Amino acid sequence: MITFLLVVFGIVSNAAASVLIKYAMMPERKVSISEPLSIILNIPLWAGLLLYGIAFVLYALTLQRLPLNVTHPVLTCGAISMVAVLSVILFGESFTTTKIIGVVLVAIGVILISWKA
Repeated sequence: MITFLLVVFGIVSNAAASVLIKYAMMPERKVSISEPLSIILNIPLWAGLLLYGIAFVLYALTLQRLPLNVTHPVLTCGAISMVAVLSVILFGESFTTTKIIGVVLVAIGVILISWKA
């Protein structure tokens, strides 16, 4: 049960980090390297960075329980799938049939890699 929770929270924290960083860099937020305060005061950017750190710790803890050749594909595929869906819902990005097929094929590949690991 602990391993399952580590995987789920690892996927969620990784995907949430990506979404927050995308939000942090939206044009209306006017982030610029020439304006350091726009980066320092960008709370979504820092929250995303924090979540990436949490995702890394969860990944490392998962590696204590599962082989690398299972852990990495499962966490990556989960995050890719979640980001693909959230990007459509939150940012109105496209989710074409080709992208859906791609996500499904990656998921099938992960299932085959981790089968009876």
